[in-house]
Amino acid sequence: MKTFSEFGLVPALMQAVTDLGFETPTPIQSKVIPLLLKHERDLVGLAQTGTGKTAAYGLPLLQLTDIHSHATQVLILCPTRELCLQIAGDLSDFAKHMRGVKILAVYGGASIGDQIKALSRGVHIIVATPGRMNDVLRRKKARLEGVQRVVLDEADEMLKMGFEEDLKAILDEVPDSARTFLFSATMPKQVAAIAGKYMHNPEEIIVGQRNSGSEKVKHECYMVHAKDRYPALKRILDYYRDIYGIVFCRTRIETQEVAGMLMADGYNADALHGDMSQDQRDRVMKNFRNRSLQILVATDVAARGLDVNDLTHVINYNLPDEADGYTHRSGRTGRAGKEGISVAIVNMREEYKIHMIERIIRKKFEHKSVPSASQVCESRLVGLVEQIKQVKVDDKHVDRYMPVINAALVEMSKEEIIKRFVMLEGKRFLDYYKNAPDLNAGGSHSHGAQNRQDKRGSYRQGNDERSSDNEMVRLRVNIGSRNGLTPSDLISAINRATPGPMVRIGRIAIEEHESVFEISEADAEFLMPTLNEATYHGRDVRAVVERGGKHGHDRHDRHRGGGYGGRKNHHRRH
Repeated sequence: MKTFSEFGLVPALMQAVTDLGFETPTPIQSKVIPLLLKHERDLVGLAQTGTGKTAAYGLPLLQLTDIHSHATQVLILCPTRELCLQIAGDLSDFAKHMRGVKILAVYGGASIGDQIKALSRGVHIIVATPGRMNDVLRRKKARLEGVQRVVLDEADEMLKMGFEEDLKAILDEVPDSARTFLFSATMPKQVAAIAGKYMHNPEEIIVGQRNSGSEKVKHECYMVHAKDRYPALKRILDYYRDIYGIVFCRTRIETQEVAGMLMADGYNADALHGDMSQDQRDRVMKNFRNRSLQILVATDVAARGLDVNDLTHVINYNLPDEADGYTHRSGRTGRAGKEGISVAIVNMREEYKIHMIERIIRKKFEHKSVPSASQVCESRLVGLVEQIKQVKVDDKHVDRYMPVINAALVEMSKEEIIKRFVMLEGKRFLDYYKNAPDLNAGGSHSHGAQNRQDKRGSYRQGNDERSSDNEMVRLRVNIGSRNGLTPSDLISAINRATPGPMVRIGRIAIEEHESVFEISEADAEFLMPTLNEATYHGRDVRAVVERGGKHGHDRHDRHRGGGYGGRKNHHRRH
């Protein structure tokens, strides 16, 4: 097995490799690094996301860079600003012991003036998105005649996003003598055409089979009726207690709707899509990376460049429009040598898509049944027991109270104590799943008079305390999207303001300058004093109650919560 020391990397790069904790090269690093250092041929690398491509080309490109020249020598093109920043950051980490190397990220959503100023001072390596790079070239503010090496990272995604004309315009500015390195997860006809036009006798490196998925990913399929897609998603999230993953949706609107429903149902979730400002996107991605968020609901484009190595699941709420897109999605998990699960929730009319994907990834899906109510309850109860087993007991503080506790429990058997504990801690999900139906396509969907299903699939028991007639009121607060507020931010603010028993939050509408949310009248009285003493990003929060009437935001409303989610975010924290 190779080690990084066998590649002939200079000491400064080897020190960075050691600092970063790299030990054994990944397969693509083992194949690509020697070729880029010693050979003069172009290269096509086919490998999944998370296989270590950035280090595979980044380390040798840094070593080959002449820091005594002020010319731009390397151009790296990638599909999104997130990936652009990630690559530039990784290269900076690799080069931290190399003096004089200048690396610049050129991408939309940031000041083009600042980027042009940096270019005028001289940059050795440019990492750019095609749209912004082409804009800079049209202004004649970048010179590429000294470029010796070009990297097209995630070429298939750049073409899928409509950057073909931008790529051609940029590549036409690069000297014919420059070497081109193309990396892609799949090799559709468009990518092959780019390779044929701009590459000369390229060497092909394939990690795994062409267009195949990661070997570490297990593929699961759940067949449901279309109307049960959302309740099936909830059932899966409830069953896998420690899930940390991405739920992929096809459109921005669907992403917002699904994320809103999950948050309203108590899940620690948020959305990531193209309509968000860069500050909002950065905040959501930061929260997801540090696990403040457990579930990220995202579009394909928005998730590009999200570098997280320990995702347990990728869930396809809807399959992508193109079968190749599944390869990219599933590649977000099973990274860095870890195992992952890619889940597809499909209806019977979509079964043919599963067969198409199986041919592309050269793997079979495991067709599974949506977990039953009893399976979910068993999983949640086992989770409670595991939490108890991991609690550290401080004997000095507890022993003094044990005689009184033992005396109070003396008439109860061990089994009775355990049962009462289960009811105390697990009553919510036990009640919620008491009469929950089979969600599998072809299963029984009769709900009975006391078990009604709303349009989101939240099953409410006739005697559920959450279905009480307690009057709901609307609270209007003086912060909105202009202040960077998102539904999850508002829920977090309510959490901080309401320690104690759980409350139910109804619909949420985020406006530009203000926001509105529904809450019971009794809870509003409890919340108002504390909320009016809070601040948000330096702004004093002011909340007022609206009683009756329409507030005119139905098109933005989040659906009212009511189902058990198993995660805390819009409830008062204990």
